[in-house]
Amino acid sequence: MSHEIGHKNVFWKTSGVVVIALVAVWQFYVFVMFKNAAGVSDLQGGKAHLWWAISFGVIAFIGAFLILSTSMQYDRRSEMHITSPPASKSLL
Repeated sequence: MSHEIGHKNVFWKTSGVVVIALVAVWQFYVFVMFKNAAGVSDLQGGKAHLWWAISFGVIAFIGAFLILSTSMQYDRRSEMHITSPPASKSLL
């Protein structure tokens, strides 16, 4: 049952990262298609959109990295303990 909860949790985290990445792509699109009052493409006028796109892109990258790094953790519950048997006492 705990595996199902974990998978749902990862699904929601991944969905959040995808939404943030889509916002970053949308902001970059708005930056590229920005037009001035005359209707001419003006890249200098949409600087705020570029910064929002970069910010959301960095947040999405960090979020994806954190999700992947936590899902790739070593499973400590399945750790195998190898111990040597107790030393036998010799009769010397």
